[in-house]
Amino acid sequence: MRIQPNRREFLRNTGLGAGALALGPVAQQLRARAEGKVPKTPRFVFVVESNGLPPHHIVPSGIKRKPRRQQALNGPAEFFDASLKGRKLPMSLEPIAKWQDKVTIVQGLSGRVAGGGHSNNFKALGANGEGQKGESTSILGPTVDGVLAQHIGGIFPHIGLGISKRLENSVVYSISAIGKNKPLPIMVKPDQAMGTLFGSVANGNAKNDFLAKRNLLDFLREDVKRVEKTLGGPEKEQLSAYLATFDTLSDRQSRLNEIEHTLRKHAPVANDKYTSEVETDRLDAQFDLGAAALIAGLTNVLTLSSAAGIRDFDICFKGLGLTKGKHHTGHGGGQNGMDYNGVYNFIRRFHFEQIAKLCKRLESIPEGNGTMLDNTVIVYLSDGAEAHHSRTWEWPFILIGNAGGKLKTGRYVDYPGYGMLGHRTTANLYTTFLNLAGNNAERFGMADPNLKDLDQTGPLTELLA
Repeated sequence: MRIQPNRREFLRNTGLGAGALALGPVAQQLRARAEGKVPKTPRFVFVVESNGLPPHHIVPSGIKRKPRRQQALNGPAEFFDASLKGRKLPMSLEPIAKWQDKVTIVQGLSGRVAGGGHSNNFKALGANGEGQKGESTSILGPTVDGVLAQHIGGIFPHIGLGISKRLENSVVYSISAIGKNKPLPIMVKPDQAMGTLFGSVANGNAKNDFLAKRNLLDFLREDVKRVEKTLGGPEKEQLSAYLATFDTLSDRQSRLNEIEHTLRKHAPVANDKYTSEVETDRLDAQFDLGAAALIAGLTNVLTLSSAAGIRDFDICFKGLGLTKGKHHTGHGGGQNGMDYNGVYNFIRRFHFEQIAKLCKRLESIPEGNGTMLDNTVIVYLSDGAEAHHSRTWEWPFILIGNAGGKLKTGRYVDYPGYGMLGHRTTANLYTTFLNLAGNNAERFGMADPNLKDLDQTGPLTELLA
């Protein structure tokens, strides 16, 4: 596509004033998109929720999963692969039904080296550990998001956002690491995270003004208006899409009344979600910030933690009208007319409503011949693997995105049981992600010593297009 001189001039020099640094990444993204470029590697978003993901909760309609007990050499011997076309997703996954052709539900992977327990902490994304020694918080090596961040790079190679049940914390270290004994921070106060991510790209008095207002659009408004007047055609549309996402940062009030799920009866009082004590408000704010950071080009690897880690796993989602925490649910306790399975699904649905909003925002941004969503892989898992008291015989995952056509999607896949020929591990999945990013690693994390007779190297070729 030939770029007209006036468009080329804008793309080379936006003419921004005080907001030049803040909109600099946006201008770079606009330039790349106007030239029809797509990222060399896909972006990765890891959404990690605490308290386990029971495998039977994510089986679509028309599929009967063969039973498997939590022990070696038990379960189906065959690899199962079924299309999601025409199938109804489980209640908790319904918010992403619009993107069902981009969804891959992955079952049957093990992660026995991680240790098990209420949380596998850094080992959930690290695929390493001391075996079945319980809830160790040791960091034996990098996590997959840390390795991807180093490989892909960015203004912020890795951004970690999330929530903690401990309101006094600004930052927690729980699931991400860049190396042995080198944890990566998860920012758990949305107002401070906003200042860190977007205030950091302003200087001097401009930065002070930004930090005082905590509002990106107020800080940039005059520059944005001037730039919009210089644009026409697709660049103006793209900038409008960017600003629509950033505009969510200026909406500081709780927007949880937008949640469609009819079981949600007790909405919290509207308040400033960036400083709210209500965990659903804070997670909503963190998803807004994460979307803005991706779209602005601040990062290519984002981790969103929903109280992951042993110190936070039993958080209570009061913003959903619940009065008892996840520990109660994990021990079979129901509430609000739901049994424990219903509560699990109810909370998870809220998370997938947030993921659906992220998908919608990424899909609104043109990129190459598609959108940002086409070049992004969103990975949902629990740090607790398959259960409240995890034994890591199984570790379910939900993937959204085809990595620019590199993944076969719209599928439900289930690997053979632990120890069976063809069984694979979470380490193989993480090796797959590295290969998608251009890192041709043959192995990630630690090999499972109890699977020494099986090939544990290489990516999951069944998932690759």
